[in-house]
Formats: sequence, C-alpha cells, structure tokens
Amino acid sequence: MLSDYHFHTSFSGDSDTPIRDQLEQGILLGMKSVCVTDHHDYDMSSDLDFTLDLDQYFQTMNAIKEEYKSRIDLRIGIELGLQPHLKTYFETLIKTYPFDFILGSTHSIHKIDVVSSDFFEGRSEEEAYLEYFKATLDNVKKLNTYDVAGHIDYIVRYGPTKTACYHYDAFRETLDAILMAIIRHGKGIECNTAGYRKGIHQPNPSKEILVRYRELGGEIITIGSDAHTPRDLGSDFLRAKDLLLECGFSYYAEFRNRKPEFKPLI
Repeated sequence: MLSDYHFHTSFSGDSDTPIRDQLEQGILLGMKSVCVTDHHDYDMSSDLDFTLDLDQYFQTMNAIKEEYKSRIDLRIGIELGLQPHLKTYFETLIKTYPFDFILGSTHSIHKIDVVSSDFFEGRSEEEAYLEYFKATLDNVKKLNTYDVAGHIDYIVRYGPTKTACYHYDAFRETLDAILMAIIRHGKGIECNTAGYRKGIHQPNPSKEILVRYRELGGEIITIGSDAHTPRDLGSDFLRAKDLLLECGFSYYAEFRNRKPEFKPLI
C-alpha cells in the first residue's frame, strides 16, 4: 500500500482522532510508513484554532514513533499554512524542529480562511479562484520553507459550483507559473485524494495540472488522503496510483529528514 503523506490527528483544530487510531488504520491497510501532517496556520483568522503546540507535538509523536517502530514507520511532518509575511517566522521554525516533511498549503489570503463564505462574497467564482491561484503563486515564489505544495487547486472544493466553472485552460497562465516556480526551487506537489470525497470527482490538483507538472519536468510527487478520521486514511489510493501512471509518473516520493525517497508506483 502506498504511504499516506497527508493526514491529521487531534493536534489539528479540525480533527479529534488520536494518532494511534490513524496508525492502526495504516497498519491494517498494509502501509509500511506514513507521515503525520497536522495543521499549523499561524496568523490566520478562523473559527477554529489551527496552530500547533510544537513542543508537545514532537514530544508526543517521537514517543509514539518509538512505540510503533516495529509495526509502522512514522515520519513527523507538518502542514504549514503559507503566507509570505511569515517568511522569517517559518525560517526560524524549521531550524528549531526536525521535521521529516513540510507540506506547504495555501489556506488563507490576507489572513482570511478561504473556507469561509466571506472569501466568495462580492466576487464571481472565477475571480475568487484566480485570486487564490495568484496567492499560491506568491507563496511558492517567495517562500522556500516547504518541501511539497499541498492541494494546489484546494479552493475548488469550496466554490459555490465547485468544478462547474473550473478548468485548467481558464487559469493556465497562473497555474503554469505556479508549477514552474515549484520546479525551479526543487520542490514538489502532492496528489491529494480528498477531492474524490469532497464532491469534485477528481484529486487536488486536477489531472490536467498533474499532466502539466510532469510535462514541465516535475518529478517530486507525494500522495495524501487529507484524512481527519481513520476511515479516510489511504482513501482512493489505488485510483490515485492509476491516475499518476496515466499522467506519466513512474515514482512517488516519501520524505525523511526533508529529503525525498523515490518509490515505484508499480
């Protein structure tokens, strides 16, 4: 079973799942390793608290890593909510804590959580999507404090009509610039299978973006379920594997000490 490099536990503000429950599910599915990526969205306005107590996080995860070492290899990661004004803060954070993997995601614009209905007020869906992609471009151009860019078209999950007005060609210029910046900086992207569960019938990012990333020379790709409960861990991974092979990938990546380890998809 492919390793899950995007899932959450009770350390995230939107999950109450103990880490052991996620690990037991990973073992049941036959995963050899997984990487926990709990949310840390510092300086974001949201109804939920998406900040991590990182000292407690590492203390807990290191203890459980040792407890489970003979059953599954737990890698310790984080999902950082990227914002350019936090560059210095992020640089200090990643020097302080020994992450195996840093997933960098755009969750907010001007400190506003894009999941909030406020983000779509006063603009068309297309305008909201474009603003999100431009913010993502700003993040990946200005920040080097991540390993893989998370769910690049995440915003589509929350649009009023979801994918009805969304297709790659409509945003090609900005999306291509995002992918080229990621590749230029030696970073990767993820194939996030939550889109299949969120009513958009595709992963994040879409197949067109996955194909374009590969065409542009992108090689580093992780696979994540974005699971907040054990039933979603590894969800649709066989579907994702087939899609990645169709898009031209032969390998996916796992990370240790922030270095990619390439594993065959077949």
